[in-house]
Amino acid sequence: MERMKRGSINGNSERGRRNEEERRRPYITRHANNPPKDSAASSSSISDRQPLVGSCPDMCPGKERAQRERLRDLSVFERLDGDPRRTSPLLAVKKFCRTITASDVNSSDIRPIAVLRKTLDYLKKLLEDSTNHPFEVLHDFIFDRTRSIRQELTMQNIVSLEAALIYEDIIKFHIISHQKLARCHGKAESASSLSYLNMEQLIKCLHSLYDMYDLIGKENCISKNQAEFYSFYALIHLSSNVPKMGESLSLWYRQLAYPIHLTKEMRFARAILRYSELGNFKMFFRTVANDATDLQLFLIEPFLNEVRARAIMYVNHSGYKLQPYPLRHLSDTLMIKEEELEELCLNCRLETSLDESGVRLLPCKQTSFCVPKSALQINGILIPQNM
Repeated sequence: MERMKRGSINGNSERGRRNEEERRRPYITRHANNPPKDSAASSSSISDRQPLVGSCPDMCPGKERAQRERLRDLSVFERLDGDPRRTSPLLAVKKFCRTITASDVNSSDIRPIAVLRKTLDYLKKLLEDSTNHPFEVLHDFIFDRTRSIRQELTMQNIVSLEAALIYEDIIKFHIISHQKLARCHGKAESASSLSYLNMEQLIKCLHSLYDMYDLIGKENCISKNQAEFYSFYALIHLSSNVPKMGESLSLWYRQLAYPIHLTKEMRFARAILRYSELGNFKMFFRTVANDATDLQLFLIEPFLNEVRARAIMYVNHSGYKLQPYPLRHLSDTLMIKEEELEELCLNCRLETSLDESGVRLLPCKQTSFCVPKSALQINGILIPQNM
């Protein structure tokens, strides 16, 4: 009797295991070939439905427009004639929604890729033309609306070159914002937190874009901007004040296709990282001035004073106490105005002095040096006339 009972239990557990496998198999099959999960949509509960095909013709569904008009939930960029209770299909842009349940999702609420492209083009034009509002306000609006675009690409499982180009444009927005928000640090207390969140989304967008590159590459679709966008991930490692990025850079390099390593954009990124690590600051700034693309320069400009602060530390620690270092020579090496370099020295708690002929000097072996904890004011590259 005991053996029969034990056999019955074993049989039931075996059948339960088989039933569980049968129940899980459709889920595994359905998600095996899904596109990368963008973080903008990671919290959405849509995994139990077939991929949607959006049919909304407007930048914002009519139902959401009406609701937000009623609740006066309209951004300053969406108001018709400045009225917080009125908008139009030409102004309203769908907001990002963190929690979406399966019952809430209808194809009429989702924008197809053509409308997503049109929406992003509208946001790009707004970024270029809107000068009547502080950049932090404009950034907050576009930041939210581009997350909604990424979310709907994921919902519809869109994997194509056109989708990759949308990701590239969103990344461009985050890079431009990265530079502009850094310049706002001294003007707005909120800019520092906005910069951190912007960098966080930039890194997540890059990961999603690289997954997209891998998927469309299997269909022999290649973006002409691929090398430059791969270089951005390496360049972010110039700073020590960015969100955690996962795997080490050396491991990431090994996963790149060999032709990417040979491109001028990736060679540039690896060269300046190497010069920074070796302390070859003259070659670092010359290479940046000569070889950086516009977007690469936008991305690394807020990191340049971090590199300069390290150069000042080397000079202070390795120089002779009785031989102060001329600021003019150091400013030429670091491609920065002499008065801006003096301000940076003060931020590092180092004193400067004047000699009898009026030449400004940096005395070495000062024990008061410290790396500034707060974000440094950013200074660009000063190009000498003889370059």
